Amino acid sequence: MDVPTKSRPTLDDIRSAAERISGSVIRTPMMKSETLSEIVDAEVWLKFENLQFTAAYKERGALNKLLQLSDDERARGVVAASAGNHAQAVAYHGRRLGIPVTIVMPLSTPIIKVTQTEGHGANVVLRGERFDDAYAHARELEAREGFVFVHPFDDVTIMAGAGTVALEMLEDAPDLDTLVIPIGGGGLISGVSIAAKALKPGIKVIGVEAELYPSMKNVVEGGNGEIGGDTLAEGIAVKEPGQLTRAIISDMVDRIDLVAENDLEHAVSMLVNIEKTVVEGAGAAGLAAILAQPERFRGRKVATTLCGGNIDTHLLANVLVRELVRCGRIARLKIEAQDRPGALAAITAIFFECQVNIIETNHQRVFSRRPAKDTLIEVECEARDAQAIDRLIKRLENAGFHVERAELD
Repeated sequence: MDVPTKSRPTLDDIRSAAERISGSVIRTPMMKSETLSEIVDAEVWLKFENLQFTAAYKERGALNKLLQLSDDERARGVVAASAGNHAQAVAYHGRRLGIPVTIVMPLSTPIIKVTQTEGHGANVVLRGERFDDAYAHARELEAREGFVFVHPFDDVTIMAGAGTVALEMLEDAPDLDTLVIPIGGGGLISGVSIAAKALKPGIKVIGVEAELYPSMKNVVEGGNGEIGGDTLAEGIAVKEPGQLTRAIISDMVDRIDLVAENDLEHAVSMLVNIEKTVVEGAGAAGLAAILAQPERFRGRKVATTLCGGNIDTHLLANVLVRELVRCGRIARLKIEAQDRPGALAAITAIFFECQVNIIETNHQRVFSRRPAKDTLIEVECEARDAQAIDRLIKRLENAGFHVERAELD
């Protein structure tokens, strides 16, 4: 698809943006992960954009935009719609530059992103369930109040700022042959693909969307995947991708992969456990795609951008515990036993012998199909590995207890 030059940034635009924002955003680390490389059987590099001051790459595009406003536009103030990271970027740099900022966020935005945006001095308005609802209200405020609208992705200056990520990635790892980039509205991957393919024409650029929100894949590849649902990657949960970005992506991105919620959770957990870094669902989408289909990346020199790290701590805790369940270290067992003295003691003795820790127990005598003289004992337990849980279940069954293991759906 041929797109007029004015509707997409050039490599020179991206280089100018890099000079413009230099010193005001962090030049984040770009590091090879030895452990992930071994798991995937590829050379895996990570760009730690979650280490920006507002914990996301969005600062690059937002600052590039704000620095090019006229004095009159700065005085009028700006408005933006965002699920969080763009909001914090505009708010933070707006306050630095003395520009009044109003942010419209969906009601479903994690509270950490709302409070952090307010902490940067922005006036936050919560409206609608999804980004598209917040976007519509922000455009209403633009018309009514005379604000300058700062688009989160469908803006040449925003894309140019985002593209500076690729300049740094290829400077730090010039031998890369594949970039795996999350897609929401498409601003990041648009800027990255333009910069990367101008510097290295043979490089592959692969986009990644949440399976529940295949909006760009539908548009670019002519699909009709259903859109909607609660995703861990709310930062890329966009129903309607950009008009400018869809044209660039159609022209320059080699393919778009979809990742399931389980894969997103797994990637977030892997980054905590292996890289000791906190990344939100959207920020982990690239790694999720690599881990979900390692055969598609085997032998390649691949990099992905950890584009955001703003995740609610309670949600992160749930994700990490669910990962322990999936890998077999935490289990919930339903053990059928006779309701008589000594039954529980016999069960706990087996737990002790197998060196499995009991986290929580619950006796169920009423809501059960077992005979009235029996009880159902639910035990949540933790072990050092999955094999220990397996040995425990076998010992319980050998002792005459019927055991059922609860599974995650």
